[in-house]
Amino acid sequence: MNLANITQAYYELFPGDLSGNKMQRQTPGVLFAATEIAGYPNAELLLFNEKHARDIGLGTIENDTDRDFLNATALPENIKTYATAYAGHQFGNWAGQLGDGRAIFAGEITNGNGKTTELQWKGAGATPYSRHADGRAVLRSTVREYLMSEAMHHLNIPTTRSLSISFSGEEVLRDIMYSGNPAYEKGAVMMRTAESFLRFGHFQLLAAQDDMVTLRKLADFTIQQYYPEIKAQNEEKYIEFFRQVTKRTADLMVEWYRVGFVHGVMNTDNMSVLGLTIDYGPFSFLDEYSLNFTPNTTDLPGRRYAFGNQAKVAQWNLWQLASALYPLINDAKVLEETLEQFSTYFWEKHDTMFRAKFGFASAEADDDQFFNEAQTLMETLEIDHTLFFVKLQEVKAATDIPEHFKDIFYRNLSSEEMRTFQQFIDTYQRRLSKNTISYEESQQLMAATNPKFILRNYLLFECINEITEGKKDLLNKLLVALENPYKEIYPEFSQKRPSIYNGQAGCSTLSCNS
Repeated sequence: MNLANITQAYYELFPGDLSGNKMQRQTPGVLFAATEIAGYPNAELLLFNEKHARDIGLGTIENDTDRDFLNATALPENIKTYATAYAGHQFGNWAGQLGDGRAIFAGEITNGNGKTTELQWKGAGATPYSRHADGRAVLRSTVREYLMSEAMHHLNIPTTRSLSISFSGEEVLRDIMYSGNPAYEKGAVMMRTAESFLRFGHFQLLAAQDDMVTLRKLADFTIQQYYPEIKAQNEEKYIEFFRQVTKRTADLMVEWYRVGFVHGVMNTDNMSVLGLTIDYGPFSFLDEYSLNFTPNTTDLPGRRYAFGNQAKVAQWNLWQLASALYPLINDAKVLEETLEQFSTYFWEKHDTMFRAKFGFASAEADDDQFFNEAQTLMETLEIDHTLFFVKLQEVKAATDIPEHFKDIFYRNLSSEEMRTFQQFIDTYQRRLSKNTISYEESQQLMAATNPKFILRNYLLFECINEITEGKKDLLNKLLVALENPYKEIYPEFSQKRPSIYNGQAGCSTLSCNS
């Protein structure tokens, strides 16, 4: 590995606490704190994403020093580790200073094309921002994040990436459902990557502390490093920056809706200023379609972060970012206009995406009514979101509609309900006949938009159980499948959630501790 090429821009650009004190505390006036990794002496590498490592310029594992680096055991002298400080709104309430409680940065690596990627451990020990926690991670949550972030990448959705997972060699005490029944689990540490892990919350922290000097410096750094297309000066460049963040955030929400992804905890500190999917916790893909579905037990009963609310919450979070950036812009009207345009832009993109899911190349006057009818049908009849569109792509060849779609429902339908479903399919085929492209082109559009494989929570549940028992067969199959989501590599993965997993903790229902 090219560990000697890892650099630390934060140390050079921003104020930091260099004391190395891990005591959990407020750190006003700094954007990061020097933090040593735990140094797991008995860590064992489980997974290494060699292709990704090559792509970002890090290279392959060559010796024990490289393994020690991934395992958070020991580091070369050139690497100065640190955790960043940020703030945020959690479940709509201001939480003040938060920060990297389980994440520690190694720095940045630059590949041969000049692209810089940040490297960060998760679960490598406590930081000043751990908030009375231990900074450790368990195998369960680590495997979930590694596989899901890679699944999202191969679905062509902007996301953080996974580089490695290691057993930490420790047992970690966790109460998975906050039920008062903690248990010891296998500890793990992962290395994850992103173009940047900068969040809305980094800007919120500086604004809340009235630190305009560092706020401006952070905004200038972000624009220069990640938005080089912005050429404006003075206040205009910050306005354009906010517009670009708003656009990227709307684009991300459309992509989540395309594949039925539910983040589960869209706090402002979990929102990326680059429009990436970040911080995988109590996430889930939809099984049965429901706008009201949240995988996060902590989000009950209000369901603030339910599937159907995600765009609305994203806009609310952007309001908070606008408030943080206001001192640099000093123009409330332009910020309000940008935020109001979010809805228009989002729905235009959403409807274009939804048409593609159904194979429609262009708009028709009654499409809104058709989309509403489709969503109502999917929700009322408890239809599997992914399988519905896979089967719909083949509907023209179906001679028996009930038989063709029989495996997509999560309950038995009455005769009347099946007639309603048949009527919808008839409506769909009439709408398809108005297409401006051929049927074959329509199928190609659907195939490129609708995945055949999604990483369902029950598969993750089974995979984690197998790894805990020392088996990797399912893990290896999932790694192949998630790299090919628009193909049916393993037919056994193309089925709805088995009923034995209904209500299963850590599978159908999760917590922020998942």
